[in-house]
Amino acid sequence: QVKLVEAGGGEVQAGGSLRLSCTASNITPSIYAMGWFRQAPGKERQFVATINWFGGSTNYADSVKDRLTISRDKATNTGYLFIDNLNSEDTAVYYCAASLPRGGPYFITTGGGYDYWGQGTQVTVSM
Repeated sequence: QVKLVEAGGGEVQAGGSLRLSCTASNITPSIYAMGWFRQAPGKERQFVATINWFGGSTNYADSVKDRLTISRDKATNTGYLFIDNLNSEDTAVYYCAASLPRGGPYFITTGGGYDYWGQGTQVTVSM
């Protein structure tokens, strides 16, 4: 059974930082890319970042690229999203997603491009 388990959410003061993790298991043949999305209350799900699993290339949403860093550890099948200088607009449920290799775009920035999703982790920024 494929699982994506997220961790690292919580309540953080504005200006602080946190790191989310997403550990994948039983994904075959391999992960092609891992992405992070977020959904704030009353808003649609938003793409924030993606990483190519093999080469490590990254792509970010323009609105957050200066404050976010996506990374991965292939040895543990874990992806990370570091968010710096948190503000109220970062309050959301954060989801990780994984895609299988299937010849699509190099950077997958839409939810439909992913095959598996985590359960989500809540990030709340307090002012």
